Order: sequence, then C-alpha cells, then structure tokens
Amino acid sequence: MKITAQEEYGLRCLIQLARHPSGGMTTVKEIAKLEGISLAYAEKLLRALSLAGLVKSLRGIKGGYRLTKLPGEITLGQVVRALGSVLSPKAICARYTGQRVECIHFSNCGIRSAWAGLTRYIEEFLDQTTLAQLLPEEKLVDQALAERRRMIPHE
Repeated sequence: MKITAQEEYGLRCLIQLARHPSGGMTTVKEIAKLEGISLAYAEKLLRALSLAGLVKSLRGIKGGYRLTKLPGEITLGQVVRALGSVLSPKAICARYTGQRVECIHFSNCGIRSAWAGLTRYIEEFLDQTTLAQLLPEEKLVDQALAERRRMIPHE
C-alpha cells in the first residue's frame, strides 16, 4: 500500500484541527503554516475533506475550518477514502508490469489471495484507528522535538 502525499497531508490537516481546543475554528493559513504546505494545497485538501463531511468551513473574520465530529468519531479509513483509496486486489492486478499484455496468472494466481488479505487487513486497521488515537502520539512527538531544539546549540 502506498499512502499518497494528498492522503498524508490531508490527515495532518485534520490532526491540526483535532488539536485545536474545544473544536474551535482554525484558518487555512494557520494550517498551511503549521504543516509547511502552500495555502492553495491546504485549501484543496480541506475542500475535499469538507465534501466528504469531515470538516466544516465558516466564512468571515472569525471563520476557518473545524471538524464535523469528535476526533474519536473520525477514522483514518474515512480520511483515506475522502482523499484517495486503498488499492483493491483487482486494481493491484491491473497494474501488471510484465512483458505480456496481461498477467499470465490471471486465471490461476497464487498471490492474489495474499493481496486480498493484506488489503482487508489494511482497511480494517484504517477503519478502527481514529484521529483521537493519534493525538497523544503527536503530543509526544512535539515534546521530543521541543527537547531536541533545547539541546541543539544555537549559532
């Protein structure tokens, strides 16, 4: 399975919204800055997440984006499906890279069941993992980065 940049940064945008106290609004500009991505890219991701019903936007001076559900109610599976998808075994097999027009094992494949099982496992994992489960780990990462910055001598 390959996680696309769109899926990764879309998830990162959602984590930024989930970290915001009491589900308040966060601006696209703030999210883009925190994630080191362009404003246009952050807007594109948030628009797709909005179409999927994961975020809500509000225009105006106090506007921005917020989650439509609690972080514990949004799964990684919902995010991946909103921004891309996990490749199905059929899609994996369609990307045959051999020298023939199609895979010679199409009717009797010894590994297709492995791809199907792996795909099911990945989808189950994504559907059982919520944004809320990622937040404590993010705090630990933030703490480790802050500690590392304190230890590095400034030039």
